[in-house]
Amino acid sequence: MNTNFLKLLPTLLFLTGCAGNGDTTNDPNLPPYQNESLPLEQRIEDALSRMTLDEKVAMLHAQSKFSSAGVPRLGIPELWCTDGPHGIRPEVLWDEWNQAGWTNDSCTAFPALTCLAATWNPEMAALFGKSIGEEARYREKDVLLGPGVNIYRTPLNGRNFEYMGEDPYLASRMVVPYVRQVQKNGVAACVKHFALNNQETRRYSVNVEVDDRALYEIYLPAFKAAVEQGGAWAVMGAYNKYKGQHCCHNQYLLNDILKRDWGFDGVVISDWGGTHDTKQAVENGLDLEFGSWTDGLSQGVGNAYDNYYLARPYLERLKRGEADRQTLDDKVRRVLRLNFRTAMNTHKPFGSMNSPEHLAAARRIAGEGMVLLKNDGGVLPLDSAATGRLLVVGENAVRMMTVGGGSSSLKVRHEYTPLEGILAAVGSTCEVLFERGYVSDATDTFDGVKTGQDLSETRSAERLIADAVKAARTADAVIFVGGLNKSPGQDSESADRASYGLPYGQDRVIEALAAANPRLAVVLVSGNAVAMPWIDRVPAVLEAWFSGSEAGHALADVLFGRVNPSGKLPFTFPVRLEDNAAHALGEFPGGDTVRYNEGIFVGYRWHDTKAIRPLFAFGHGLSYTTFEIANVKADRTSMTANGTLRVTADVTNTGDRAGAEVVQLYIGDAESTLPRPVKELKGFEKVMLDPGQTRTVEFTVTSEALSYYDDTRHAWTAEPGRFTAYVGAASDDIRGQVDFTLE
Repeated sequence: MNTNFLKLLPTLLFLTGCAGNGDTTNDPNLPPYQNESLPLEQRIEDALSRMTLDEKVAMLHAQSKFSSAGVPRLGIPELWCTDGPHGIRPEVLWDEWNQAGWTNDSCTAFPALTCLAATWNPEMAALFGKSIGEEARYREKDVLLGPGVNIYRTPLNGRNFEYMGEDPYLASRMVVPYVRQVQKNGVAACVKHFALNNQETRRYSVNVEVDDRALYEIYLPAFKAAVEQGGAWAVMGAYNKYKGQHCCHNQYLLNDILKRDWGFDGVVISDWGGTHDTKQAVENGLDLEFGSWTDGLSQGVGNAYDNYYLARPYLERLKRGEADRQTLDDKVRRVLRLNFRTAMNTHKPFGSMNSPEHLAAARRIAGEGMVLLKNDGGVLPLDSAATGRLLVVGENAVRMMTVGGGSSSLKVRHEYTPLEGILAAVGSTCEVLFERGYVSDATDTFDGVKTGQDLSETRSAERLIADAVKAARTADAVIFVGGLNKSPGQDSESADRASYGLPYGQDRVIEALAAANPRLAVVLVSGNAVAMPWIDRVPAVLEAWFSGSEAGHALADVLFGRVNPSGKLPFTFPVRLEDNAAHALGEFPGGDTVRYNEGIFVGYRWHDTKAIRPLFAFGHGLSYTTFEIANVKADRTSMTANGTLRVTADVTNTGDRAGAEVVQLYIGDAESTLPRPVKELKGFEKVMLDPGQTRTVEFTVTSEALSYYDDTRHAWTAEPGRFTAYVGAASDDIRGQVDFTLE
């Protein structure tokens, strides 16, 4: 028999609630810190009083790649973290990123967070959080390293696919239900990367310079909402610097804003290798240090974890009297609080893994997040019964997208590719042909996870195009599935995108197909905006995102009309890269320092203010039906600082099939002392309507929606004067407006 298992059995029985009758709330023999009927803070203080100095320090740093130590003497278990925001990472070796070789750690891959944000539906965020939280719980994980809410500043950020778009209000609305539902499973959501982590180039060292207005109005609100409204139990620091200090130990961000101003009572976790100095880590807000090898970034000596900045170096400073015990105890209290909420919570549910419900959730979220960008002539949806021959072109139709891309890489039981989904949807109703069209730099392995795909190709680029065109000429309809992938230089951690255009010569393929067949639909698989020089020659374009395990089925649902698309863009697609503010003003990716010269004018705020036409606007997304938004009204012409204003609009489904529209409220300030965007998102509601049905949507406007951050006063300000409420279907599709004044 395995003697190690016998040693762990008492702890396992305690953690699973199987010891005795499983009820630890009223046992008089339990020490107070194990008695769950007592107040949490009382339990924390009791546990703290029993710990030695060595035990306290041992809790503050990693003991393996993804775990930190508990206190075995007291029966306090270790904490286990897992990537990532889209699915539960496969088990890795104790000290390695590579696989541990388990055969039962395949997960459900949920859509990337850009897809979730594109649903513009907080109910989908709650479903996402509930489902991924259940998978984390089933795998006995205590901390889920996600979600990510860094703002989409530029289309070249390789990690944009892990975030929730360019608008702080949208990201705030979507992150809160995700966090709440994850944590209902007794799993901490670790919101990341705090803060200003908007590029991968020189991510370990670049110093971000940004004015306070942009910091508070654009880059902090989603984190603030996750903490104050979502009740997040953990926050991960970013790699980059701000005000010359690394964000994983940053006085201003962690101590002043997060812990003091927002009242955060959880744990600040370093990004892996984001810690650089013991004194700063101790004093500037870091609570729990993780990394790789000795310094968190490179291979080091044996016994590496004891050499972490919050390990032996910290212990020695404490023993020499160079660090105070009050700061130490504050860190330990936070880690204990996290432990009691997760690992020592005997009342959390059991969770589930790869359940039919989770696969259905992934499919539903993916289908609702896909964005129909263009659909001239009603090319979509396709009728398989009326399509004798359907041609599918493009490597992304057959390539797995769950493997690769960095820390969000996953191992799934099966990923349904677009071609698989299309074949399953049409059955025998039509003939489906496939042509490769182009070849990427595809690899089949990431951190030991193998796709099992052989994507080798012997034909030349010219031959691939010629073969695709030949097939297109005799097809009744053509679907091109391209976009980006998870290779370095595209949508991937550790490197920003190499260019704004589509890689691997895809533009040539699309242009050739457009010339060969007028019934062409381009499907883009990506987490980023891309250039579309062929847009005027292609009748239909669908943004399908990285959609996870059920990608192919979800795509087929939309292509063949089982799901009426209702996604809206969570970020702007510029025509040219130079139309994006970060590039127009010349500070991306910067050098040792990157300056956010655009300030608050990010995304649509920049396009509106400078009257730059986007390729596709923030909030844009079409449907297979049509909607009218009319009768935009306000219940009064003025409001006070403590009052409210009610804005209503009628939305009607004027088409012939059921569908959903996202009614969007923007506020503009015409008389501000400081420069402000033309308008800013301050409300939205997704409305499902049958043909001919009308509903009235109501928004409540408070002074908070009218405020800006005055960096000269370091305070939020709502200035008296004239404002405009704009209501529409996208930032560039306003259907009605009403003026009012703030008294």
